[in-house]
Amino acid sequence: MRKKDHKKEIRETSRRVPQLSKEVYEGTLYKLQIELVKLQRHLIKFDDRILIIFEGRDAAGKDGTIKRITQHLSPRETRVIALGKPSDRDRSSWYFQRYVQYLPAAQELVLFNRSWYNRAGVEHVMRFCTADEYDEFMSSVVEFEHMLIRSGIKLLKYYLDISKPEQEKRLNERKKDPLAQWKVSALDEHALKKWDEYTLARDKMLVHTHNLITPWIIVHADDKQLARINLIKNMLSRLEYDDRDERLILPDPRIATTFEASFIEEGLLAS
Repeated sequence: MRKKDHKKEIRETSRRVPQLSKEVYEGTLYKLQIELVKLQRHLIKFDDRILIIFEGRDAAGKDGTIKRITQHLSPRETRVIALGKPSDRDRSSWYFQRYVQYLPAAQELVLFNRSWYNRAGVEHVMRFCTADEYDEFMSSVVEFEHMLIRSGIKLLKYYLDISKPEQEKRLNERKKDPLAQWKVSALDEHALKKWDEYTLARDKMLVHTHNLITPWIIVHADDKQLARINLIKNMLSRLEYDDRDERLILPDPRIATTFEASFIEEGLLAS
């Protein structure tokens, strides 16, 4: 498929996302979770270290996607990291120091539900960091990630992209759901009020930190089921393991695709 046609397809999909039936979704997810178990057996056998970063606006679907990935994996070799507000000690330390202690050891799969990219998003928009701290992060993060790659860590970065109406709908549903109260945050009210600022911060982050060694993968996430299925497929397709079901793990590039700077000017990201 030519690049122009591919971009047109992404644009059309973002406007009218095909639906999955409950049966197809559950059946496909079950098969993908079997592939995830195969992946874990492989990484344990070969002492692999895998780190997956999940970023996106509030209510983009990070929690739900991570839950489906880890659901049937061994908790001994699987860790989900979702850090809270930094302490005074964290704020006085080297910025990346807080995260280094959670990096994967041999045989481990670690999933960061938000990561050091907080500095490029929430911290920057809400003025929780200084302009100098932001600039330093943006100039050093790529080299930091390349250092992780050179050390043998396999790193994947996903940005779950949702539209403003979908975010508003999900945040409202969250407030009403008694089982989702733990997700309600004081920052939720700023998510929509500062939509444009978060959009600009996202665009700067993607443009300045996307590269061939640690690329960003964009997941169009207005449809939760399609986002989960295709993110898992993309993840499996990028990692080596034995007995892969190559057809099953082929992601739909209209849903999960490698970031390009032209996505911003061509309206292929939520704005």
